[in-house]
Order: sequence, then C-alpha cells, then structure tokens
Amino acid sequence: MNLEGHVRLPGLINAHDHLEFNLFPRLGSGHYRNATEWALDVHHPERSPVREHLRVPKPVRLWWGGLKNLLSGVTTVCHHNAYAPAVFGLDFPVRVVRRVTWAHSLAFKPGPKAHRRAGWPFVIHCAEGIDSAARRELDALDAKGALDSCTAVVHGVGLARAGIELMRRRGAALIWCPTSNLGMFGRTISRAVLQSGLPIALGTDSALSAPVDLLDEFAVARRFVPAGRAYAMITSIPRRILRLPERHDDWIAIRVSTGAVALVVVAGRVRLISPDLARQLPKSQRRSFQLLHVEGREPVLVDADIAHLKRAAAKHLGSDLYLAGKKILS
Repeated sequence: MNLEGHVRLPGLINAHDHLEFNLFPRLGSGHYRNATEWALDVHHPERSPVREHLRVPKPVRLWWGGLKNLLSGVTTVCHHNAYAPAVFGLDFPVRVVRRVTWAHSLAFKPGPKAHRRAGWPFVIHCAEGIDSAARRELDALDAKGALDSCTAVVHGVGLARAGIELMRRRGAALIWCPTSNLGMFGRTISRAVLQSGLPIALGTDSALSAPVDLLDEFAVARRFVPAGRAYAMITSIPRRILRLPERHDDWIAIRVSTGAVALVVVAGRVRLISPDLARQLPKSQRRSFQLLHVEGREPVLVDADIAHLKRAAAKHLGSDLYLAGKKILS
C-alpha cells in the first residue's frame, strides 16, 4: 500500500476504559470529594437517561466502545469490567486485554486480593478523590496485600508524597485519566506524582465521566507533560504495565497534513481506512467496510456492520447518537 503523505506508527494502547458506557452522556454535576460521592449521585438505573442507555443490548454497547477506540488509532484497550469472550472475538474492532485481573475499587469490591492471579496485572480504581478518604485508600489496599509490582492504580488523584513512596517501594504503576479527574474533581494528579518516576500510562475512562477518545486525552496530557512523554504513555509504558507482547502486526498510519488517523491495522487486518487509501484495496475487500463519521473526526471506512449497530442503538436512544461525546454524523 502506498502511504505517501502518511506516517506509520505502532498501534496505540488505551490503558483504561469501560467499553459498554461510551454511548452514555457525561453524568453528574459540579465537583465531588471522591468517586464514591459521584457514583452515589449518578447511579440511578431507573431514571432517564441511564434507563434508556441500559436498554441498548450490552454487546452493541461494547462494540461502540471498541469503535470509539478504533477511531483514535487504538489497537489494544484494557477494559475495566468482565471480559466478554462471546463479543471480544476475532471480529471485534480492537484487541481487548485478556490476561488482566481487576476489582472496581475498595468501596464497591472489598477483598481485592481474591481477584488477583499470580503474574497477571491487577487494575483497580484507587485514591480517586481529593479528600482524606481517597488519600487513605492506598494504605488500605497495601494492608490487604494487593499493592505490588503487578498492581496498576487507576486515577491516584489523592496520592501525596507518602503514597508515592509506598508505590515506589511496592513497584506499582499508575493509570492516569486526566479528563475524568478534571471533570469530577476540578483537578488531576499532582506535579509531584508526574515527576515521581512512577510508570504512568494514559487511559480515557468512559463517557460517563470523560466523553473523550485517546487522541483527546493525549491532547489534555500535553498540558502537563512533553509530547514525547505523553506518547510513551499510550505506547511503550502501558505495554510494560499490562505485560503485553510487542505486536508488529498492529500499526496505524496518520495523515501528515491533518494529523487524522487514516489507517488502523489490527493483527494484520485492516480495520479502519480513509476513503482515499481504500481505493488501493481490492473491490472484494472494500465490500466489508462501512462509512463512519463522528463529529470532529474525518469520515472513515471501518470493518464493522455500522448500519446494524446504529439501528440497535437508535431503537432505544433515538436517531441522535453520541459516541464519547461526539455526535455520530453518518
């Protein structure tokens, strides 16, 4: 394939997402002291708009979460909920990390040690807040024997110097979701955390708290760290934290003139392609692609049944659909 005018890069890694919640609008209002306050405020499944969104079949919602990631050049995502083998098969648009264990948080999933598996990464929301309750969570996690070199703490907004030192001693890592933090608490991790030397990967969280994709999140991270470091947070660092193999058959091409994602290849298979590059594909292969255009992104062709996915969502949500805060235009 002639990629003149494009630059080829490794596939991006989203270290934290809740895939089934990316058709949802952002929930909550104002700022909170900790994530538990936010969760208690927004968790009303019997009320609109949550009620309607939960009526969309979960496999459909998972697929839209995968497409959100695909559109931003992600080839691998760490899904912070139960792995769905019936959905995350060869046809799913991106790789979903399977060799990972997780617990939601100490507040909602006590006993995290029981969820762990020897040698596998263990991911948990922790220190997600700005009050003393959030600051105490890391010590509580350590007291349960669940903080070590396999542990990836998600958020860490409440980390102070003592917490940073504890994570260093245990060899733990951090997954940073700045948009979610800023929206929920009005702040994100401190400069001390960013300068601590801890391994830090970037994640989007879901549209419930952060209606963004990984390119949006990369732009936010650039307000706090240099471009090269932000890039490592979506490539080499999450690969180490999540203990992923280096995959040369996962790669993307970016259009130099606009910075748009023009090609995404997952396991050697083209999953997203710009209309101009698609002209180089055999007609028999082009037939499997459908147009997807979301607000703020260039129209692309994706290897997915977009028409079916739109109908399945619109049945419950109406014709105006939003994916991670961006209106689906076609």
